[in-house]
Amino acid sequence: MAAKSSANADRRARIEEMRRAEQARERRNRLLTICVSTVVVVGLVGFGSFVLMKKSDEQDQKDQAAKAPIAAEKSWDAEKLGRNHVETAVKYDMKPPVGGDHHPVWMNCDGVVYKKPIAEVNAVHSLEHGAVWVTYTKKASPDDVKKLEEKVGKTKYTLMSPVDDQSGALMLSAWGKQVTVDNASDPRIDAFFTKYVQGPQTPEPGAACTGGIGQ
Repeated sequence: MAAKSSANADRRARIEEMRRAEQARERRNRLLTICVSTVVVVGLVGFGSFVLMKKSDEQDQKDQAAKAPIAAEKSWDAEKLGRNHVETAVKYDMKPPVGGDHHPVWMNCDGVVYKKPIAEVNAVHSLEHGAVWVTYTKKASPDDVKKLEEKVGKTKYTLMSPVDDQSGALMLSAWGKQVTVDNASDPRIDAFFTKYVQGPQTPEPGAACTGGIGQ
């Protein structure tokens, strides 16, 4: 009888020891879960803060670029350019034109690359809507043309076309603004896009760049 009681006591002791070990293991697992969760949360918060700070820095850079003057940029008085809708030929004072009377229908300018010359009177209407018009002559290198085509193709409110009789090999125009650049890597290109794609010079900001005409 004493031996049986001793065996029961040993069994209860082993069961109790196993129970305590299981409780200890559960506590360790809980602590590990809490620690891992804390690390994950801290990491996510840190990453989120990094992303926000990066976006803020990028926006600050864009704001600074939009305020900075662009070297060798030409400007015209927007109020003197004229904005009448006409369906007759228009003689412009600059090439390519940066404003003036124009056709009632605009050229599609939602990142459109035209391989052939386009009508100035329609392109000027696109500028009125806040588009930047990239133009080039046969003197431009094929590599530069290709790079600019890629940039225009992924930028809304832009269009590109050849203009053989312009003064520079590569030129950018917006309403009342124009610059001749040296090559597709010229930093003034990004500055011009940042400043004038739907920029403050736009007579009709937000107006459509689709639904017009194309080639």
